[in-house]
Amino acid sequence: MASRREVRVEQRCQLGGSLLTSVHDEKGGERMDDLLSHALKLLPHGPEFRFVDRLIELDPGKHGVGEYSVRGDEPFLRSHFPGQPLMPGVLLLEAAAQLAGTVAQSDPSLAPLSGLKLTALHRAKILGAPRPGEVIRLEARITGRLGNLVQAQASATVGARLVLQADLTLSGEP
Repeated sequence: MASRREVRVEQRCQLGGSLLTSVHDEKGGERMDDLLSHALKLLPHGPEFRFVDRLIELDPGKHGVGEYSVRGDEPFLRSHFPGQPLMPGVLLLEAAAQLAGTVAQSDPSLAPLSGLKLTALHRAKILGAPRPGEVIRLEARITGRLGNLVQAQASATVGARLVLQADLTLSGEP
């Protein structure tokens, strides 16, 4: 049985573009934590404004799954809402955009885009609000690229409950 720290990593091989899947644990190989840390450094956000804690799956440049745990001590929860804290919907969208940016920036066939950030939302639906103690599972799929623009479809779930669906546009500096 796999330990909690084992993760499945999918990477495109530089030669031939074949899809490789491997499992790494804390004792060997490049871990998803390392991939996430590297990818998040390619986004313009500081560590206090990151909403992806773990990278669960990654098909570089195409698709990714990540998680964010709502701890309950985040400053924005004190006022949203006092006595009944909820993760703000706009921060759910931001978390989805950060995962989409992580996926886009990991494409081995393209140079990372400088200053990549969320610039447009389409068909966004916020269907629920996670509470402290809940884990948000984020999924992002890159659907298109044109120059410095990246299109993605994103969703977020808490358990079996869908809390977000959106089409996102990210843009980097030319």
